[in-house]
This record gives sequence, C-alpha cells and structure tokens, in this order.
Amino acid sequence: MLDSTPRWQYRFHNYSRAYLLLKEAVEVMEYRKLSQLEKEGVLRRFKYAIEPSWKVMRDYLESENVVLEQVTPRAVIRKAFEAKLVDNGELWMEMLDTRNSISHKYEQEEFEKLMEDLQFNYLDEFSKLYQRLNNNYPGRAASCY
Repeated sequence: MLDSTPRWQYRFHNYSRAYLLLKEAVEVMEYRKLSQLEKEGVLRRFKYAIEPSWKVMRDYLESENVVLEQVTPRAVIRKAFEAKLVDNGELWMEMLDTRNSISHKYEQEEFEKLMEDLQFNYLDEFSKLYQRLNNNYPGRAASCY
C-alpha cells in the first residue's frame, strides 16, 4: 500500500520543529538580555528555520499544482508570494540574504541589527507561514510537541 500523505505535510513537521525552536529562543529575548553565546544560538536556530521554510513552501505549492520553473529559494519565495502563501515576499528575500550573510557579520552593530530584525520582523513571517500551513493541515495534527 502506498502512502498518500502529501510530501508537504512531512516537510511541515520539519519546518514546525525548526520554527517552534526559533520561537522559543526569541521569546527568551523578551524577558532577559541574552549573552553573546545565546545570541549566536538564536541566529543558529534562524539559519535552521530558513531551509525547511522554503522547502515546505515548494512542496505545498507543488501539491496545489503551482508550476515552478526554477526550484531555488528565491524562485520558490516569489511563487509563494504570488500564490499568497506568504504576505511579504521582499522580507522573505531579505531573510534569505541575512541567512547567507550571517557568517560575515563581525561588527557588533550589524549583529545587534540582525537580532532586532529576527525578533521584530522575521519571526512574524515564520509565524504567518506556520499558521497558514497549519490551517491547511488535515486534522491540524502537525504539532511537534
């Protein structure tokens, strides 16, 4: 017997776990100042959340019969924006750029700006994607915890 579960639902489990771990880390920032080591851990969780986010977008779009001419993170995000899966395509592109540049951020000011963006902008985008996909999940049984 073949498993008829759409691939995006499997991918959503991976995304959910990465998103919820990132959310947990960012929420700690609301209650206390993080050490440098903790901030680096938060950024690591951000990097871990970006990869499954665009992949779950891709798989979901394919399940909705959206044709993807290219399967790159940027092309997928563009299509996700066109399909109204994400609200702010430009911010998602910025998030990709941030992920790609994290290893090159040595100045404290740049590092702190990344932390602010993560807390006040990026997490909201991850949350919206999570909610939108979770609402389309049969039985809404996607929780990882």
